[in-house]
Amino acid sequence: MFTDPIFPLKYELVSGVKTGPILSAGSNWQIIKSTGLAKKTLVVSHDLSDKWLAVGLLDNSQIEHVQFGDKRYDLLFSDDRILSPTFACPEPNDKFEAIGFATAMRRTRQKEKTANLSGGIYCEKYVVILPVPFTEEILDDDILLGSYLSGGVSVSCFSERRLLSLVRWMTKNYLVELCSAANLRPPSRMETEEGKHNCDKKKPFRLIGRLELETFFQDHIIDIMENNDRYKKLGIEFPSAVILHGPPGCGKTFAVEALVEYLDLPSFTISSGSIGSPYIHQTSMKIANVFDDAINNSPSIIVIDEMEAYLSERAGEFQSHKVEEAAEFLRVIPEALKNNVLIIGMTNMIEKIDPAILRRGRFDHVIRIDMPTETEVESLLRGLFSERPCEDNIKLHEAIALLSGRPLSDTSFMVREAARITAKSGKSKIDDESIEQALKLVAREKDAPEERKIGFGRDK
Repeated sequence: MFTDPIFPLKYELVSGVKTGPILSAGSNWQIIKSTGLAKKTLVVSHDLSDKWLAVGLLDNSQIEHVQFGDKRYDLLFSDDRILSPTFACPEPNDKFEAIGFATAMRRTRQKEKTANLSGGIYCEKYVVILPVPFTEEILDDDILLGSYLSGGVSVSCFSERRLLSLVRWMTKNYLVELCSAANLRPPSRMETEEGKHNCDKKKPFRLIGRLELETFFQDHIIDIMENNDRYKKLGIEFPSAVILHGPPGCGKTFAVEALVEYLDLPSFTISSGSIGSPYIHQTSMKIANVFDDAINNSPSIIVIDEMEAYLSERAGEFQSHKVEEAAEFLRVIPEALKNNVLIIGMTNMIEKIDPAILRRGRFDHVIRIDMPTETEVESLLRGLFSERPCEDNIKLHEAIALLSGRPLSDTSFMVREAARITAKSGKSKIDDESIEQALKLVAREKDAPEERKIGFGRDK
């Protein structure tokens, strides 16, 4: 982020509007908190605002001009309504908030047919998304709308079942209305000889940097679901339940999210935040409700995060409610499996899980996930950099050596840092210099994490 403010704090932009801290920023724009007649102000270079005016996204009555030193800046004022980059917009609370965003997408797309809206600035007051130069990630419009609706999950607005499970207020009719407001149409469907409808060929499942786990998911889950008739003839109705275990940061959550996204089924999560309760019997009731919802929406997926919190070994367990929770899982898991619910558990402490849970018939597959090898890190790096504009023949050997054996999130962080450094320096392609600077940051945090402090501290 560009953190150097264009104006000093409390600078009077126009009569009745003074500057506050930066909320968001890019190479030639800043959104700042302001006081007085405007709650937020978008400050942009006149070159950028001239482009918006030229294509009709804004008109002159909506823009104020200010001279600061030898430069001219243009200002767009907003009230309590949203003025934010699209990727940072708050999740909508109802259909009416979402309609505004969808309408802004349509209005902007009518004026700018090729603009990247995923990096634009959503101005709720004027119902428009203002495109800005170079952004880290480019999303198709259907993914952008789905991500906005779901609070950041990368899901298409055409994935009806997934969005209905992610967005509490969503209905089928609301989703149709929102897609129509954004002027988005689902991919064309063609009638097959059997009279069925097939979408355009689905892209193959990929788990970059985890080839063995990718193969396991493909063989034991995806192929069974996509060729269900063939498997049914041999007595296999649905994929068996799976547990992924390994140290924190090994990539369990990354892998599960990728699988859930690919399968595009209603998904339900069991975690401390979703079902934990201090009241006796309440947690068990919530567990039962989640499984009932998954069964009623089958085929579906249940993801159990931090399994050891609910399914630890009951021997020697003095808390009766913990025993009750484990017993409830033992009751509902077989029922869910019979009703086409895929169950995926994750844990850092497999040794604490009750042996009854680990028996065949409940979780048939218990898979250990270790920290990535050099080969896996190289695969992930090349995959992540391929999604971003890069100079030819960038050098990755130092990054591979540093990041192997470390959490996959460190690899993703390094790539994001390289992209951020590239953008901040005004370059359009990631090069070796940006990668080197990003690696220095990763290495510094690895060797001396205590040095990275922000704010005021007190020595102990």
